[in-house]
Amino acid sequence: MTRFLSVISVGEAKKVIKGISPPPHEEIIPLSKAGRRVLFSDIKSDVEIPGFDRSTVDGYAVFASDTTGASESIPSMLTLSGRIAMGEDRSIDLNRGSCMYIPTGGVLPKGADAVVMIEYCEELGDQILIHRPVAVGENKISKGEDFGSDRPAVKAGTVISSRVLGVLAACGWKDVPVSTRPRIGIISTGNELVPVDKKPTGGEIRDVNTWLCSGFVSEEGCIPVVYGIISDDHNSLNKALDEALTSCDAVLISGGSSKGERDMCAEIIASKGEVLVHGIAISPGKPTIIGTAMGKPIIGLPGHPASAYIILLVLVRELLKGMTGIALSQKCVHVPLMIPIKSVQGREDYIRGIFDGRYILPLLGKSGLTNTLLQSDGVIRIPGPVEGYEAGEIVEVITW
Repeated sequence: MTRFLSVISVGEAKKVIKGISPPPHEEIIPLSKAGRRVLFSDIKSDVEIPGFDRSTVDGYAVFASDTTGASESIPSMLTLSGRIAMGEDRSIDLNRGSCMYIPTGGVLPKGADAVVMIEYCEELGDQILIHRPVAVGENKISKGEDFGSDRPAVKAGTVISSRVLGVLAACGWKDVPVSTRPRIGIISTGNELVPVDKKPTGGEIRDVNTWLCSGFVSEEGCIPVVYGIISDDHNSLNKALDEALTSCDAVLISGGSSKGERDMCAEIIASKGEVLVHGIAISPGKPTIIGTAMGKPIIGLPGHPASAYIILLVLVRELLKGMTGIALSQKCVHVPLMIPIKSVQGREDYIRGIFDGRYILPLLGKSGLTNTLLQSDGVIRIPGPVEGYEAGEIVEVITW
């Protein structure tokens, strides 16, 4: 395999990933099980919400013009013509010069175009003194103002949070169309790897990437399928990849993208499908592999956990977003840099950094430490055309 020498940009790699990302599929599930799932299609309400003009405060329904000029010293005096109870809709007409008491959420009487808060009113028998004027529409919500049956209440691609669950309930969706959760196979390769419950000896290290990838996949709304530690030999990796491709929608292979093992991983992918990318102008993560087999995406990640996580964040997230239909973008902030940083022109660099409240401090020379994933608040992105930044320049930071 020689494509490692044909390094492509991060932007080109993202285009490749977009082109091989399988579209999401729909399933219908009960509202009670829809939390954290992704809406497959737009959701509309079956009724206007609210279904009537309603008050947003406890007070008095009025004609706004009847309160013009009202003040503490010269209040407007209106006749109290009735009281509205919660849930009551008597199709009452309000006459000029009069008002009606109304609770929060109550149905406004016909003609009323505003509500005066009870704090600015004084009741004297059947007379109400208004000490503050209101404008048309003040303290009221019009029929259909919240959600209308002619426009989406929630759009496809939205992750269903507790807030969204409430809206779905208000819109009458007992059963909800969501995207199916893709199954992502996770293969961790390396003769030096041992399970987390074994104490490493000699040149051994614990398997981190299985759990790093599993957690990331779960956070992105997919189902991780773990195939355990696979030794660095052709038959073992070939067998594991066959099994993963049979039962999963995409596969992540970590560790098989450094010299030697990298070539073997690429050869196995090519024997089953096609290697589309073998080398990306990104640091860390240059030897990343992107390929397909059985019509399913395969991404070969770097073996070092910190490097693997950058590829998960920058490229694998693009794949999983496409497969789940999630419409959310990465969380980015733009803040000044505390110290200068250099970069190789033509390569997109991602440097972990710490916020101090105002500036971002790059953790230079610490890329080999896994603990920087916890110590840092995100990564500073240095685009390919840029050779670095001076202290004080505004930089883009992708936050964890």
